[in-house]
Amino acid sequence: MREVRRAGDRGLLVEAASPHALRAAILAADLPGVTDVVPGEATVLVVASGGLELLERRLRDLEAGDEAPAGRSVEIPVVYDGADLAEVAELTGLSVAEVVARYGAAEYTVAYLGFSPGFGYLTGLDPALRVPRRSTPRTSVPAGSVAMAGPYTAVYPSASPGGWRLLGRTDLVLWDVRRDPPSLLGPGDRVRFVPSR
Repeated sequence: MREVRRAGDRGLLVEAASPHALRAAILAADLPGVTDVVPGEATVLVVASGGLELLERRLRDLEAGDEAPAGRSVEIPVVYDGADLAEVAELTGLSVAEVVARYGAAEYTVAYLGFSPGFGYLTGLDPALRVPRRSTPRTSVPAGSVAMAGPYTAVYPSASPGGWRLLGRTDLVLWDVRRDPPSLLGPGDRVRFVPSR
């Protein structure tokens, strides 16, 4: 039995060892009243139009495996000219070429979306590349900036403040309201970063 907590008037926050597997199980169960299922780092937010008490009981006992269905594969072309690339190399004790090679060798998974529309928190970063956020965030990071901090990497979908270390940039549009769905990345998608020049 898993822990389920109320989240406002229409939501339930469900603890999950594998949020993507639980999300898939909830969607497959076609539970009445569910309008949205949003995975987080260690939880799943279930939004419903009503009937939260019954839904809460069903979610506590819902069977979900440990394996999530594979998401789409997305390649993101990157120009590695980020303002923090040399500093990341210094912090990790690697050369710039080694940072780029290790970063590009990994396959990442979109753990969840947050911070701003289309901002995917990607897991799978080589532990040798893990560096802390900048001590002083930038007031504006350009859209398309490829960045990392701690165990995560991401692409800024729009210009915004940010304290992550900038490795490079991409021309891909991560968020477009005219697209269906608007976000290029979705939870569970697998991402590779490919040098574009």
